[in-house]
Amino acid sequence: MMAATVVSRIRTGTRWAPVLWLLLSLVAVAAAVAAEQQVPLVLWSSDRDLWAPVADTHEGHITSDMQLSTYLDPALELGPRNVLLFLQDKLSIEDFTAYGGVFGNKQDSAFSNLENALDLAPSSLVLPAVDWYAISTLTTYLQEKLGASPLHVDLATLKELKLNASLPALLLIRLPYTASSGLMAPREVLTGNDEVIGQVLSTLESEDVPYTAALTAVRPSRVARDVAMVAGGLGRQLLQTQVASPAIHPPVSYNDTAPRILFWAQNFSVAYKDEWKDLTSLTFGVENLNLTGSFWNDSFAMLSLTYEPLFGATVTFKFILASRFYPVSARYWFTMERLEIHSNGSVAHFNVSQVTGPSIYSFHCEYVSSLSKKGSLLVTNVPSLWQMTLHNFQNPSTDCLNLVVPSDPCLCIS
Repeated sequence: MMAATVVSRIRTGTRWAPVLWLLLSLVAVAAAVAAEQQVPLVLWSSDRDLWAPVADTHEGHITSDMQLSTYLDPALELGPRNVLLFLQDKLSIEDFTAYGGVFGNKQDSAFSNLENALDLAPSSLVLPAVDWYAISTLTTYLQEKLGASPLHVDLATLKELKLNASLPALLLIRLPYTASSGLMAPREVLTGNDEVIGQVLSTLESEDVPYTAALTAVRPSRVARDVAMVAGGLGRQLLQTQVASPAIHPPVSYNDTAPRILFWAQNFSVAYKDEWKDLTSLTFGVENLNLTGSFWNDSFAMLSLTYEPLFGATVTFKFILASRFYPVSARYWFTMERLEIHSNGSVAHFNVSQVTGPSIYSFHCEYVSSLSKKGSLLVTNVPSLWQMTLHNFQNPSTDCLNLVVPSDPCLCIS
């Protein structure tokens, strides 16, 4: 699953001040649309052990041209001599978030062939944010390393080629993007590109040709979604298609000298031993909500919600987050470390470390849940008597409170 694969290798975060968004969404973002010039690079190969796990391909890290060469050199020197470069005009990590098969919805993915290739590849590497200069010189770099001129091919010419495992070949396959797609919707264009990738790989595999493949783009795209973003400006962008929420309630707000943590969802429900309770009306808009134990500082924060009685006991839900600054990207990012449910002297732990986001983005997530049918974003390593679902979680700003997009998975908007 491409979106999940990318997200699993991207650890981002956000700055707390002045307000920390408690964001329970599966997002993977590489950079701001304006001023930032990074694109993703996805690598996979039919050979094993070409790439070791890369520690700094997450948390807002931007891969430079020098770092990129350290990833590529071993693969080019030890791996297959046939290299495929799938090059789009525009591509961003946000495209995988908006159109990928997140939460197991593979039937909705525009990248099914790419996801399958990554799942089956003995070696793969995802670099979410590569410096534009490094990508602009990638074709020349590959040509010099392989000692072979790039050959622009399509499906017809590919089938006529007789590739040799011992002779180097650099095959360049250009893929369009929305700017050149006429009246086609972005999802249709990306799906068409993915079908080309699938057909190319199928041709090579039918001839038992070993290869290393790369997918990247000339430049980053904005998030070109089926319900399009409002273009222009560096401020907050909202979805053009707005659907009024059936129930608007204020967010939970933890304050010290100023509002520090905001928490909002259209519905907040929990279950213990399969008995469900709707906590929405007990949480949002409640003047005396018990936030004892909540705290905030520059590095860590915790939102603690206590309910009494709940399932015949006192129950506390603790959302624990961390914030880090990364000099290479010159900004703060947050990571949701975990969710803890305290009751009757016991603690249930849920891992939510994939929940991340940068401070410059707003977020919406249709479901954040421990239920498999709703994506299982809340993960526990041992069987738990507790379940939780948040429906239509959003960035709780005054702009976003009137936005509900029931059909969307988690996504990030600038």
